[in-house]
Amino acid sequence: MRKISVLSAILLTACVTINIYFPAAAAEKAADEIIKDIQKNTPQQTEPKPKASLPDWQVSVYQLIDNAINVVVSPAQAEEANLAIDSAEIRQLRATMEARFASLQPLYAAGYIGIQADGLLAVRDIGSVPLKDRNQVNKLVTAENADRQNLYQAIANANGHPEWTAQIKSTFAGRWVSNAQSGWWYQSSGSWKQK
Repeated sequence: MRKISVLSAILLTACVTINIYFPAAAAEKAADEIIKDIQKNTPQQTEPKPKASLPDWQVSVYQLIDNAINVVVSPAQAEEANLAIDSAEIRQLRATMEARFASLQPLYAAGYIGIQADGLLAVRDIGSVPLKDRNQVNKLVTAENADRQNLYQAIANANGHPEWTAQIKSTFAGRWVSNAQSGWWYQSSGSWKQK
C-alpha cells in the first residue's frame, strides 16, 4: 500500500510542470515602443478598413452556431502575453537614452556610427570622424551601448526572468534596425548596409 501511495505521489508531481516561455511578440512590441519613444518617432496611424456587413439572418445563424459550440467546448480564456517595461530603472535608462539621442542623431545621419548585428552601436570608420570629435563620438557610443545592455537586463529583471536578457537583447537588435531612419547604417551578414 505504501508503494502505491509513493508511486501516486511521484506520478502526480511528474504531471505538474510549469513552462515559462519567452513572450517574443510582446518583446517586439515593447522594443518598438521603447525605441520609438527614445527616437520620438510616432507610430504611423492606419485607417481601419470598413468591414463588409452581413445580412442580419447570416449574423443570427453565426451567433447560434457560436453559442452551440461554446456550450459543448468552453472558449479558451487565453491572456495575451505581456512584457513589463515600467520600473524606476527602466524609466531612468529610457530618459537618459532619449536625451542622448539628440547627440547621436547627427552621427547616424553623417554615417559615422551604425547599428551592429547585435543591436549595439559602433563607429563605422573612425577616420571619417573629424579629429576634434572622435573622443566625444567614442564616449557617446560607449555610453549608449552600456545603457542598452542595462536596459535589456532591467527589462528581464522587471519581468522576474533575468535569464531572458539574451533573448531581449536579440529581439531589440532586430527592432533597432527595423526602426532605423532612412540613410542610417546597419550591419547585416558581416557587412555595413545603408537603410
